[in-house]
Amino acid sequence: MKKKYQNAFFLFGLLVLVVMVTQLDFKQVWDGLRHAGYWFFAVLALWLVLYLFNTGAWYLIIRSQDSTPEGMQRTKKVKFWWLYKITVSGFALNYATPGGLMGGEPYRIMELAPKIGTERASSSVILYAMTHIFSHFWFWGLSCVLYLLIRPVDFLMGVLLAITMGACTLGIWFFFSGYRKGLANRVMKLLSHLPLVRKWAQPFVEEHREQLDTVDQQIAALHNQNPRTFFCAVLLELSCRVCSSLEILFILLVLRPSVNFFDSMFILAFTSLFANLLFFMPLQLGGREGGFLMSTTKLGMAASQGIFLALIVRLRELTWTGVGLLLIKLGRNGKGTQKAK
Repeated sequence: MKKKYQNAFFLFGLLVLVVMVTQLDFKQVWDGLRHAGYWFFAVLALWLVLYLFNTGAWYLIIRSQDSTPEGMQRTKKVKFWWLYKITVSGFALNYATPGGLMGGEPYRIMELAPKIGTERASSSVILYAMTHIFSHFWFWGLSCVLYLLIRPVDFLMGVLLAITMGACTLGIWFFFSGYRKGLANRVMKLLSHLPLVRKWAQPFVEEHREQLDTVDQQIAALHNQNPRTFFCAVLLELSCRVCSSLEILFILLVLRPSVNFFDSMFILAFTSLFANLLFFMPLQLGGREGGFLMSTTKLGMAASQGIFLALIVRLRELTWTGVGLLLIKLGRNGKGTQKAK
């Protein structure tokens, strides 16, 4: 990627990060860190491992696209630890930008394109984003089933679980359909009918129809020709969702030694679902805090415990966002741009 684009991503992310930090109550932050103690560092270290899951899923997708000797040669340029750095930076930009995909995904494509070509970079990033979102639907559905088996369910909770299960089933069907037939053209055609972006989307579709067809062919190939790779990538992402419940467990152990892993999983599932409904907010500000407060209260915990949990998770996000932005500046500048074939 050209240095000016790296600087643009870095400065934009840094500006949003500074704004987010200024919204914190520093006395509350200090008190929270003192209370959390070494568990805060355990939470930070946990994400070193969780990002390995994310990188592994993306790496599998990139490798699965090799169908020619030339493609194999280009893919050898993509090293796992370099991709790990891009993964961390991409998620940092997703955290810091409204709508998430407005920041991290373009950055990933621009970093990867000089190595494997623009079309393959675009399809791999779209595939990974699809897999990442797809795993969320499986995680929410799995959490609903476990809740039904473990916790008592009243009428209101039963209705909520039924609605969530229905939405997850619909989401899983939609993504399976997208994997089989491709999603790039479908998304662009949908955008071409929206009032605010129609003027931009319609000419883009006409000008890049061939490239969009190629991207869709590569998306469909992962599911149709490489089902094992497809399921491994989804399993890695789902495992990441489940293991990230350990973050909630580590934090709540400071306040509630009797807390268990399943409670942590339910809290994460509800909070991530609630926060994703407010995807347009930078760092999901407010949505995540509200989700933690409602979910912990529903499980019989004090409101103060939900507030403490939200604070420590927010500090972890801000810390890793800062690390990811720093990695953008530490990245080597890509030399030249290889055209997709």
